[in-house]
Amino acid sequence: MAIYHLSTKPVSRSSGRTATASIAYRAGIAIKDERTGKEHDYTKRKGVAHTRLHTPNDLKIERNELWNLAETTETRKNSRTAREIVVNLPHELSGRLRMMLVNDFAKDLANQYGVAVDVAIHTPDAQGDNRNHHAHIMLTTRKLERLESGRVALTDKSQLEMSNTQLKERGLPSAREELKAIREQWANITNKHLKEAK
Repeated sequence: MAIYHLSTKPVSRSSGRTATASIAYRAGIAIKDERTGKEHDYTKRKGVAHTRLHTPNDLKIERNELWNLAETTETRKNSRTAREIVVNLPHELSGRLRMMLVNDFAKDLANQYGVAVDVAIHTPDAQGDNRNHHAHIMLTTRKLERLESGRVALTDKSQLEMSNTQLKERGLPSAREELKAIREQWANITNKHLKEAK
């Protein structure tokens, strides 16, 4: 039976993490962090089954450009540069159907919050449970928009990154309520895909 799991955590400088290193590891790619000059190369990493970048309104931007932008847009030494969501993918679905499921969810998040959403599907570890298919979904903390100049930029903090005070001022649900809604959204979309696959 499909086991439900969705967890989320920030990628923040205060814990020594960067968006560039995080996505390089999750996607199994190489990225040079333009802010620190450090090269993150995980091209030899095994177990990455699929990656895909989703942007609001299908804005065109390269993965390394996006996550370097996420790093350079934040100026404080304790800044959050990304948010990561980890979900279990039902082993009952085929690889293609798992890919469709997580990309449907990521696309919804990109359009709902106006952020870029980067997906990396990982296969189970050889030593672990062979049903442990899962996805790492990285979201920018700011909205990705095209400016009047034509340049694509990260602008205002997304709803997911606002404080409860800011959310209340705008008449939006609290951070806790919003996470609950995302969890429900994942459950619903997963159940829909499982039902369609019978």
